[in-house]
Amino acid sequence: MIAIIDYQMGNLRSVQKGFEKVGHAATITCDARELARADAIVLPGVGAFGDAMAELRRRDLVEPIRDLAASGKPFLGICLGLQLLFETGFEGGQHQGLGILPGEVVRFDLPPTFKVPHMGWNSLRFCQPTPLLSGLPDGTYAYFVHSYYVVPAEPSIVATETNYGLDFCSSICRGNLLATQFHPEKSQADGLQMLKTFAELAVQSAAAR
Repeated sequence: MIAIIDYQMGNLRSVQKGFEKVGHAATITCDARELARADAIVLPGVGAFGDAMAELRRRDLVEPIRDLAASGKPFLGICLGLQLLFETGFEGGQHQGLGILPGEVVRFDLPPTFKVPHMGWNSLRFCQPTPLLSGLPDGTYAYFVHSYYVVPAEPSIVATETNYGLDFCSSICRGNLLATQFHPEKSQADGLQMLKTFAELAVQSAAAR
């Protein structure tokens, strides 16, 4: 079972429908016990970093998410779900993140010719092999909507970079942790391929346990 973490921040149903389109069921839940039983975890999100962390704390999900990230089960963060994995976010002040990965989340500071938020299609430059992008070519396009981006303290976890006035980290990979700044569920055929690959990782992980 794939579990999508419900904390009232984002397009949960769109992610769920994405998995359904590639033939895999996904459950939306905020129940820590149900999350612990899942074969794989998805942390999606759209919205403000500080509000999201406040909602995760209100639902007593911070420690369960940290435990899941350390469990070895496939874990996918999407958009805000990528950003929350890091230590500090600077949206509307300074806020503590989940602290699973070292680094911070900062706002684009770009010339006026670049609109913020960064919205629309852009290409991915592959920096290292990552299971999520298996079978996809360097330069694959994905769909973005964001004003902030992650700056990992460990460059080795950067899976792809994307250029929008500067080169920024557009996805990460560290062990079982996979996370994207872009939205696979909105990235048409290639994005659905990513969700299918992640779902297959969940099946493999469950079979190995």
